[in-house]
Amino acid sequence: MNTSRKPGLLRDRNFSLLLCGQVVSAVGDQAQGMALPLVVLALTGSAARAGLVLGLSTLSFLVFGLVAGALADRFDRRALMVWCDAGRALLTAGVAVALWQDALGMPQLYATAVLSGVLTTLFQAASTAALPAVVGPQRLAAALGWSQSASGAVGVLGAPLAGALYAVGRIVPFAANALSFAGSALSLRLMRADFRPATTASGRGVAQLTREIREGLRWLWGRPVIRFLTLVNAADKIRYGAGYLLIVTLAREAGASPLWIGVIFSGAAAGTMAGALVSQYAVRRFPLGRIAVVMLWSEALMFPLYALAPGPLALAAVAAAESVAAPVYMVAMTAHQLSATPDALRGRASAAVSTLTTGALSAGTLAGGFLISVLGTHPLVWASTAWLLALALLTTAHPAIRGARAPGGAEPTGVGSGLPDAATAP
Repeated sequence: MNTSRKPGLLRDRNFSLLLCGQVVSAVGDQAQGMALPLVVLALTGSAARAGLVLGLSTLSFLVFGLVAGALADRFDRRALMVWCDAGRALLTAGVAVALWQDALGMPQLYATAVLSGVLTTLFQAASTAALPAVVGPQRLAAALGWSQSASGAVGVLGAPLAGALYAVGRIVPFAANALSFAGSALSLRLMRADFRPATTASGRGVAQLTREIREGLRWLWGRPVIRFLTLVNAADKIRYGAGYLLIVTLAREAGASPLWIGVIFSGAAAGTMAGALVSQYAVRRFPLGRIAVVMLWSEALMFPLYALAPGPLALAAVAAAESVAAPVYMVAMTAHQLSATPDALRGRASAAVSTLTTGALSAGTLAGGFLISVLGTHPLVWASTAWLLALALLTTAHPAIRGARAPGGAEPTGVGSGLPDAATAP
């Protein structure tokens, strides 16, 4: 369906429902994401265990990510998303009930983190693959920009709300997230778009599934710009995963209450929203490679300011400044990748990227608690800064990135890809 003639994305019923479901679910996720490490710290007093729970929630991407992508290219993507939302609602509600009965233990939190991670993996693979069918190729970058803007707006309002909800009671953030998953499932049920993949696999069994996964990996390997930037993004996610718990710990050392911790992450969300608002202009104006280089250098130069911030308000300002460039890069890179990928491969290609980047995020989160315990907060800030500087230098010097065209241009196919150059990037 050609959506380019419609007056605006927000008047598109299907996209509006999809965006509303994302916003509602993001509010719940924000509340739970803030509450989860605080609950673990209250139960155990261990930053390492808090990092373990946060890491397990994304570790499933490493185990299940590639399979999830293949499944998203086999079945009705909307049905998969609805069932994933229903399962996550039940798991989150279980945590709320256990807290209410004062029966919550670490085994339940570990199991919930793993199972929720599996369902989130499948949901994201289906959702990412379905987006071009919902909005059409001409408005893909605009849709991604709206999604990033909505995420930023949720973060600005949702982070202090999450802190306030936790202050009311530990059960409240988890109950809110369970309701948000139910709301997201309802919005998906009301949509009329066709989420089914363009083609479906004819065979079944492990061997066929393995062949389909290999096909998606071969396609990605033949795209040099996507391949390199995915690897760099994964390396950056290691630092990001450790950074989340690092910022929470820095705030606690500065005497910040849960409400103030929410304000700090509101600053990050405000920066994200600001970047998302200019992302469409930036994607049209600048080459993908230049956007990637600017994003990495801005992170490298901003991150050491966390160690110098004297209090929660200063931490919020640093978080806002550091977060501006990332959404511009994410819109540019995701639009580039989705537009270049044939519909029949979108689930597998997107899941392969998410498997690597989210697995790296999980590794960073798992290591974050341990590194804080061993090194301390301020030395870890300087180590993370050195890591970011290395990534920025490597990306700036890479010839494929220097020659990367704007997202509207085609990306050359690498030698020996095994698959034809299927499409051009947006």
